[in-house]
Amino acid sequence: MSSNSEKVRRVLRIEAVALERAAERLDTVSIDTALDLIGTCSGKVLLTGVGKSGVIAQKISQTMTSTGTMAVFLHPSDALHGGLGVVAEGDVVIALSNSGETDEILAILPTFRQRQVAVIAIVGNVDSSLGRHADVVLDASVDKEACPLNLAPTASTTVALAIGDAIAMALMESKGLTETDFAVNHPAGRLGKRLTLAVKDLMHESPNISSSAGWLEVVKAISGYSLGAVNVIDENLILLGIVTDGDLRRTIERTLPENFSSLTAETMMTATPTSAKPEMLAYEALRLMEDRPSQISVLPVTSEDGKCVGLLRLHDVVRSGL
Repeated sequence: MSSNSEKVRRVLRIEAVALERAAERLDTVSIDTALDLIGTCSGKVLLTGVGKSGVIAQKISQTMTSTGTMAVFLHPSDALHGGLGVVAEGDVVIALSNSGETDEILAILPTFRQRQVAVIAIVGNVDSSLGRHADVVLDASVDKEACPLNLAPTASTTVALAIGDAIAMALMESKGLTETDFAVNHPAGRLGKRLTLAVKDLMHESPNISSSAGWLEVVKAISGYSLGAVNVIDENLILLGIVTDGDLRRTIERTLPENFSSLTAETMMTATPTSAKPEMLAYEALRLMEDRPSQISVLPVTSEDGKCVGLLRLHDVVRSGL
């Protein structure tokens, strides 16, 4: 009796073989025609399927949408009850069905023809009703399912999903989609944030203090702003330096109590500190803070003319998910 681990490996091998054979089975003309239909589509791409095929169709539609091809999922049953209103001339339909005989899909094919919508079929039986009526047929047949009973859709759904992914990736490449383009559609993901989130999105209003401010005023300002630092500016709001909690502590430690009255922000500050611009990517600012011999936790933010406009904290950058 085989172990559980061997059962898992057997399923993976069956599906791997099915994918390899699918790659060999798909003909060049069908692939090129399908990509041309979608690539030159003046409308949208509609994915449709029932049951497990419907789940796969939804995933493919989401992958296409996120990689530069406008796609939506249309459930055949919903289509039969008014959902067909979303179908318009110039659209392209990708219909998934392992048997190619799904009643709900066959029922909406006449509407696709009436509206001059091209149909690409991803089917397990190219000689099926769906296969015969589609404009393009992509062979997603498998020799057997990974299911021990050869019943549950397993290898067949894997092949259908992989074909959909392959189409989406080929379209993405042909459109020249860049990392920045991809990030625009994924603002909540780490890559999206790194390529879109700017310093101005995370910075705090500049905690300014004059260079002549005494040490007690500096202490009160740091406590009042609660940002761990204050920006030292001149009368024109030009950045002169920064006083952090650390600067304040170190200055007081090395100063005799009787000399406290002579301390000013100017004598306590780190002059000409590393700073950021509002339009700079937050990820670049993070690198400024970390990629250095001695890491820093705050960055003054200055405009192009040198005026202090904000303060960026490492804490806020990390909390954003970068």
